Amino acid sequence: MNDTSMTHSFASRSRDGINISGVSDVVSFDESGVALETVCGSMAVEGEGLHITVLNITEGKVEIEGKINGLYYFENKSTTKKGLFSKRAD
Repeated sequence: MNDTSMTHSFASRSRDGINISGVSDVVSFDESGVALETVCGSMAVEGEGLHITVLNITEGKVEIEGKINGLYYFENKSTTKKGLFSKRAD
């Protein structure tokens, strides 16, 4: 799904969570990262203890709870977990 009428936005909740709209796919996720496809391109959220609490791809909405450490956009369409999070230093 790549609905051009859908808008993309995100709102952080004091680094304890994030609401994201305009999501077309969740590529991968674990407690340290979530890889998404949005109407604006590939996106990654990194953090600690991350959990997806709302997932509604039909409406393009995702809510993530946990400590948010970083938010990144990528120009390429490759959003495999290995590609997004493999270079992260532990």
